[in-house]
Amino acid sequence: MKERSEKKHNVPVGSKSVITFGSALAITISWSIHKSVLWAIIHGFFSWFYVIYYLFTK
Repeated sequence: MKERSEKKHNVPVGSKSVITFGSALAITISWSIHKSVLWAIIHGFFSWFYVIYYLFTK
């Protein structure tokens, strides 16, 4: 008997959505404070670091 070959798709669950949410949150906070696209991009790059910094300095 031959076994049937099934394709399995490995989709990372959780890690990508957390990174995306952190970036979106950082960009939103940055835009609301600075109204600058450049700062929003920079803060989006640092994502959770900027969010935590904002929480401690606010």
